[in-house]
Amino acid sequence: MEPVDLKSRIEIALGRGHLSQWQRQFLIDIHARLVKYGPKARLTDKQRAKLFEVIGYAPPSSQAPPQSRPNSSQSPRWRQRRRRSPIVREVRYLAGRFVTAFGMMLALVVASLIYSYVNNPNTTSPSSPALALPNAGSLKPLARSQFTITDGDTIRLNGAAKGTRLVGFNTPESIEPRCEAEAQLGRRAKARLKELVAAAGLELRMVACACTPGTEGTDRCNYGRSCGSLLVDGRDVGEVLVSEGLAVTFVCGSTSCPPTPRPWCG
Repeated sequence: MEPVDLKSRIEIALGRGHLSQWQRQFLIDIHARLVKYGPKARLTDKQRAKLFEVIGYAPPSSQAPPQSRPNSSQSPRWRQRRRRSPIVREVRYLAGRFVTAFGMMLALVVASLIYSYVNNPNTTSPSSPALALPNAGSLKPLARSQFTITDGDTIRLNGAAKGTRLVGFNTPESIEPRCEAEAQLGRRAKARLKELVAAAGLELRMVACACTPGTEGTDRCNYGRSCGSLLVDGRDVGEVLVSEGLAVTFVCGSTSCPPTPRPWCG
């Protein structure tokens, strides 16, 4: 068959569709070769046979009717060419098992999270301070070994996920100060609180944080911290720090607080 006729038949086959991706790419490659080399284009016997098979054309020497797919007599050999190796089949089988197992595990995790949220919508973790100290409002003895001091107005109880903000006052920041004056005063306030709790009778009263109802114990309320008052020999540590110029009064309402006073940087 002449290259011009062959190109025409390839173009007709491409226009008909119903070709696999491999067949379409094969026809495109042969067509490009015929366009580039014209009558000088050379095809191997296997390429020519495959081309006639795909475009549905039988050369004059062939008695078989045109067909785009192997007939029943050729199907065993065709299936043999397409049969995957045992390794490929094993890999595909294992991959399918893994995807199925992973999907089931993910579904169980999601279901567990949804169940936990529905039954405890306001709980962030089992170690939340709001859960660790349920007797809010009552004074409880507190040993110095049961907490650490984070800042002049924040302590952290042993085993608690977040700290406890001491209410009624605000001390200068020693961790993220806005200026050097605040940093220096914040370190002094923290050191003074350590002095106050070093050798005295300590008591802790947990109180409700000034937050929207239902948010206490979550990050939407006081960054997940609990709230309380720390007393040294019956006196609130905040009163001592305010009287010594190391803190300022900071009183909140029942569900919200005014802007935090920070007068140390001018």
